[in-house]
Amino acid sequence: MAANTVVTIARQYGSGGREIGLRVAEKLGVKCYDKELLDRAAKDSGICQELFEHHDEKPTNSFLYSLVMDTYSFGYSSAAFTDMPINHKVFLAQFDAIKKIASEESCVMVGRCADYALSEHPGAISVFIHADLDKRIDRISRKYELSAAQAKDRIQKTDKQRSSYYNYYTSKKWGDANSYHLCLDSGILGIEGCVEMILKAIEVKDAARHAKK
Repeated sequence: MAANTVVTIARQYGSGGREIGLRVAEKLGVKCYDKELLDRAAKDSGICQELFEHHDEKPTNSFLYSLVMDTYSFGYSSAAFTDMPINHKVFLAQFDAIKKIASEESCVMVGRCADYALSEHPGAISVFIHADLDKRIDRISRKYELSAAQAKDRIQKTDKQRSSYYNYYTSKKWGDANSYHLCLDSGILGIEGCVEMILKAIEVKDAARHAKK
């Protein structure tokens, strides 16, 4: 694995994306950042961690995306950041934390628009994990001891939330194959199959990068 390799994993709820991320990180001998991204963002920004948890991957009210990105250039002490709504401060701090972590170490990152934040990172490989709804209902029903109807409702609400958040803060579309390097069906490939595909993709990308030198 090349230095500063970062795997970003976006996922449909119930597809096993987090588990896949943890297994990939274990295989590579690196950290997997999920909720840990919130810890780092809170520490670096000085914003209360509870606010990160409250706004985590939740859609926001209409606001100019350009203001968020312009503020990123000036930092947390700028007047624009001070006057910004808290949900945008939270996103900006997460965006900053993702880029900092990626500059410091190889790792796996789950969710939180990490693929978009690292779109220009040469060592990043973005993955989207999906599966048929029936298989996700079965997984969530068993994991949380829910009825099929309850599991379906939770899945649809969570996916809508993630999609709205991603589509608002990025220039791409959540779940669209054009938004990622690799899209994998965990319902067909299984957890371990997805892990192996991601590891192989890293190997192939490393070889391609080396060939260009």
